[in-house]
Amino acid sequence: MINELRTFIAVCRHGTFAAAGERIGLTQSAVSSQVKRLEEALGFELFERTGRSATLNAAGQTTLARAEEICALYAKLGELPDDAASGGLLRIGAIASAQSTLVARALARLRKQQPQLRVHVSPGVSMRLMDELDAGTIDAAVIIRPPFGILPELAWQPLVQEPYVLIAPKKLPGKDWRALLQEQPFLRYDRASFGGRMVERFLRREGIAVNDSIELDEIAGLIHMTSKGLGVALVPLVEAHLPLPAGVRMLSLGELTFHREVGLLQRKPRASPPAAAQFAQCLREAAQ
Repeated sequence: MINELRTFIAVCRHGTFAAAGERIGLTQSAVSSQVKRLEEALGFELFERTGRSATLNAAGQTTLARAEEICALYAKLGELPDDAASGGLLRIGAIASAQSTLVARALARLRKQQPQLRVHVSPGVSMRLMDELDAGTIDAAVIIRPPFGILPELAWQPLVQEPYVLIAPKKLPGKDWRALLQEQPFLRYDRASFGGRMVERFLRREGIAVNDSIELDEIAGLIHMTSKGLGVALVPLVEAHLPLPAGVRMLSLGELTFHREVGLLQRKPRASPPAAAQFAQCLREAAQ
């Protein structure tokens, strides 16, 4: 039932079932189904439904406060009784491409300052980690900057800018990146991800029609498939994946180059544990 509660909270915070679904990576119908299951379990409705709109009713307002409390308590289940004595627990979320680089360097610095601190690192895509932070299940998240506004209770700390390039099989001739995009099978960065949305906006802005072949949300996978001659791809130059394999070559987009910003998202200091602020400082140093 925790998932249903989190979805209910997301609907309340983002205003509509559709907006909540976009933020937590579910379709509108999936969000509606989860809310319906929650209502059936509780025995009463949480929203006043009129046409396509849904407004939180009195029972829903009371339930929202309780749901937030339950999710916060659930998030603390991983804290052992002796956490306070041993230095506490810091819960971090991080996208895969940052874990072995930025996050690893930052944690090495943090460990010197707080040798007794327990750290739990949760992997995930940016959108999912945003919602885990919003729900209180993690204390901070290293993610791609979202393409929409950040909630006022959250703070964004930019860390690195990663330029997008075209990657192609080394044996594939041609230096015109636009022609290669239009003529070769396209390995697409998943459009449901923040990074993939940037690729889609770029292609639309430049009026480039591609031959979609394979779509996935894994940069390492896109690079590997390119090395096997399966097509070309637009990917950010990520430290964790450099140098590129011998079978892959890179073409710059020149003046049309766009960037993916990776940073730290956390709650404002008064709602965040002290260790999160220390981790943020360590990340800034690790990004330099």
